[in-house]
Amino acid sequence: MADRPSAVLQVVDLSGERQRLELNALPFSIGRQAGNSLVLRDNRASRTHCRIAFENDSYVIEDLNSRHGTWVNGARIARHVLRNSDRIEFGVRDSYQITFSLEHREIRRLLEQLPSASQSGEDAGKARDLVKLRSLVEVARALQNALSTNEVLAAVVDAALAVTGCERGFLLLRPTADRSAELNVTVARDKSGRQLNPEDLRVPSHVIHEALATRRDLLSMSFDPFDREGVRPEMTVAQLELRSAVCLPLIRLRGGSGTADATRNISAIEDTVGLIYMDSRATPADLSSGNRELLQTLAIEASTILENARLLEEERGKARMEDELRIARQIQQGLQPVSMPQDGWFRAAGSSTPSAQVGGDYFDVHQNSPESWTAVVADVSGKGVSSALLASLLQGTFLMASGDPLHIQPRMARLNEFLLERTRGEKYATVFYGILESSGLLSYSNAGHCAPLLLSLDGRIRTLHTTSMPVGMLEEATFQMVQTKLAVGDKIVIYSDGLTDAESYSGAFFDTERLRQCLRTHAGLSATELHAALLKAVDEFTEGGAIRDDITALVIEYAPGT
Repeated sequence: MADRPSAVLQVVDLSGERQRLELNALPFSIGRQAGNSLVLRDNRASRTHCRIAFENDSYVIEDLNSRHGTWVNGARIARHVLRNSDRIEFGVRDSYQITFSLEHREIRRLLEQLPSASQSGEDAGKARDLVKLRSLVEVARALQNALSTNEVLAAVVDAALAVTGCERGFLLLRPTADRSAELNVTVARDKSGRQLNPEDLRVPSHVIHEALATRRDLLSMSFDPFDREGVRPEMTVAQLELRSAVCLPLIRLRGGSGTADATRNISAIEDTVGLIYMDSRATPADLSSGNRELLQTLAIEASTILENARLLEEERGKARMEDELRIARQIQQGLQPVSMPQDGWFRAAGSSTPSAQVGGDYFDVHQNSPESWTAVVADVSGKGVSSALLASLLQGTFLMASGDPLHIQPRMARLNEFLLERTRGEKYATVFYGILESSGLLSYSNAGHCAPLLLSLDGRIRTLHTTSMPVGMLEEATFQMVQTKLAVGDKIVIYSDGLTDAESYSGAFFDTERLRQCLRTHAGLSATELHAALLKAVDEFTEGGAIRDDITALVIEYAPGT
């Protein structure tokens, strides 16, 4: 809606880092599951915890039956009409904190602080100028997300010129954090607001260097017709035609954002990022005590703007990375089987859920012939993009594999050699690679993977033990192939260790015994039903707990004659 007021969420995550999110696309969903508008990296939050919508000219937040609830201003809510500065939390200590803001109302509030012109008297005039200047800076700060950083900094320079009565103002910044880097002119303006050329700054270099070296909160100089001690003849006031010059250091704010904190931090030389330089030819700068305070405030405001711009750029970088990871996740999900066989003698159901945007687990089944199917489950060591890329390489390797059980050993050996050549032992993978024939003969090799469980219809469970170490670990590793015979109705449950390592809110693990109990309880179900029951059991167990690893589960059912 074009007339919908602009709103933002100020988000503070578990580590205390802040980000700003605009409520552009609605409804805006919040939860720990990938795909939400805001993904909470906190496993105590529900998968889809709450959402924000725009209804009846108001923003509304609605809890989506979350485990720990959605809280606004300290009260648990099911549905709540959001107001400016409402604080949103998620029912657990030390989790995310969100502040809702309506931008246009905040700006209107600041503008209303400007005093009317009806006041009179010298004192009233001074007070009016003080409030007006401070409000102007606050408005500039509130608008910094709508204007470019340079436009906001130009407003600060204009305000500084208005306070001092100086004729020209230049804002200089270091392009990098390197203290030896030269200062570049970012803003150059005169008192009428006209832009100047950076070359118009013809100030002696020692003035700027002195301002940076002494680190005083305000460095001012008044010139007379005589050469100033230590200044070369070519840099005399006669040539520069200056009556006074003022330098305001700009710092990188690392602590609190308040003026008092920034003033205490202003002496840290390593935090200097630049300065505001002003000079005057006609009259000396007005540096009365009140004006000095305002100039210091302006310097701090400019420093805050610069820091916010830096943080915003970092946030944009993170957002770009999140977008790239989201695309990578979509590609990785697309590499999983499009459909699983639901009828015939071979039936299967499976899934792989990464703990982060992308994961190092993968599973696949494919038909070799009408009488043979291949099943593979792999878990690459580590997490993140490198593990996900390696998992995709493994998938390509097995897609080209033949259905001959005699090829299992040499293929695993070649895979081991390939990984050692590519990763030099820094990455390895656990792999279960099996071929099931219509006769019920299962031929497999288990390279360090979690031992799959063979479940009979009567609830008996057998273990398909590991046959070798993981691939990519040792050059001399050997990979044994083992065969076993399945009975009608038998199901093989192949899983990654992320399933049994899943934690509850109390810190307990799902573990192998809970897995076995779940399988016994649902032994009579089909592969699809058993897979769904297993995921439901893990989901209910871990609600509010920690998911530290990818969770992959593949259920294969041998069902001849059905």
